Amino acid sequence: MERALSVAVVGAGYWGPNLARNFRSSPDWDLVAVCDLDEARARRVVGPRSTVDVMTSLTDVLARDDVDAIAIATPARTHAPIALAAIEAGKHVLVEKPVADTSATGRQMVARAEQAGLVLMVDHTFCYTPAVVKIRELIADGSLGDIHFVDSVRINLGLVQPDVNVFWDLAPHDLSILDFVLPGGLVPTGVAAQGADPLRTGQACVGYLTLPLADGAIAHVHVNWLSPTKIRQVVIGGSKRTLVWDDLSPQQRLTVHDRGVTLAGARGTDREATQVSYRLGDAWSPALPEKEALASMVAEFAASIREGRAPRTDGAAGLRVLDVLEASTVSLAHEGRLVRVTAGAGLEPVA
Repeated sequence: MERALSVAVVGAGYWGPNLARNFRSSPDWDLVAVCDLDEARARRVVGPRSTVDVMTSLTDVLARDDVDAIAIATPARTHAPIALAAIEAGKHVLVEKPVADTSATGRQMVARAEQAGLVLMVDHTFCYTPAVVKIRELIADGSLGDIHFVDSVRINLGLVQPDVNVFWDLAPHDLSILDFVLPGGLVPTGVAAQGADPLRTGQACVGYLTLPLADGAIAHVHVNWLSPTKIRQVVIGGSKRTLVWDDLSPQQRLTVHDRGVTLAGARGTDREATQVSYRLGDAWSPALPEKEALASMVAEFAASIREGRAPRTDGAAGLRVLDVLEASTVSLAHEGRLVRVTAGAGLEPVA
């Protein structure tokens, strides 16, 4: 048996308690500390009879010899300074999404971790759910054929954030899923964002992302804080089959439809010579194990450290998502026009 790795959770707000609970219950980890500027809040996370230390100083946490890694659950603007300090102190880092608030600082984090030989992992939680893992398998083994389109909807009556718009708050989930399941990751040929602020909050509360992909495919992401109806659905259409993922349907999360459109004959302008046929076959739902995504995520973090390899959702995956988010901000500022993204080279002029 290998010894358990030790971890400190930094941030005891919304997401920190979930991380602390899963590190605590994992055989791979020993949760040694929870750090937050609000000591009372951190104490509520660890509980009154816990042996886990409550700390308010990040410097003191990073100075501990018994801390192998830290998990960051703080606002995005603080991710880079905390992560860089942790890497400088020789600690592995797990960071909540998005990996940073700018691609420049995100790339600095990735470069520093590589130079130090440390793991930098992004908590793209949905990439560890049984449903998303199965979607990736079905695409990889060719069950859906060539991907033609992706429609993703994530809407609910949500908390209007004071510091970020709805794209930066909700879309990282959908973008990280696309990055995980699409062959080669999320590499759109452009990003177009349309947003609305009907409440005059100063931030887009309703948003639509359009992402042209290679070979004529397209992805569309709809995010919304104002919907009284909660919807979590992804439709992935392929040349062979179409997959529907309804995350709010526990009895049938995934359904694969053997339905589609086939064109035969001439293409292009000769519409009379083109024959359209519709395939209406069976639908089936693959069985999925019931397992908490965060439990799988913390296990992957430990495995990547022990095996000296990149984790499933590494810094590069975080940067691909971050590039799209930054492009969405530029597109919004230019009335939804298409922004072309060149990985590692910033954003090209708006088309």
